[in-house]
Amino acid sequence: MLPSYQKKVVTGLKKAQGQLNHALSLIDQSVYCLDIAQQINAAIGLLQQANSQILESHLLSCGAHKLGSKNVKDRQAFAQELVRVFAVAKRKG
Repeated sequence: MLPSYQKKVVTGLKKAQGQLNHALSLIDQSVYCLDIAQQINAAIGLLQQANSQILESHLLSCGAHKLGSKNVKDRQAFAQELVRVFAVAKRKG
């Protein structure tokens, strides 16, 4: 991962972890359900943002190398890898 992205991703993940810990404490305190859901939604947003930053870093580093390869199989494998990651990211729980 590119260093500039790594710092952003780590910060985002730590914030998401804090949101989730806060949501757990709200559950323990029997706080209003929608307040808990709001904390969880905030964590989900932070996780999605971190995931996007990881993907962007991957495209700028590994992707640039693989897409520039003269080896057709390498390019195809990279494209399939991206499609697989996007498919997983779009799944709903």
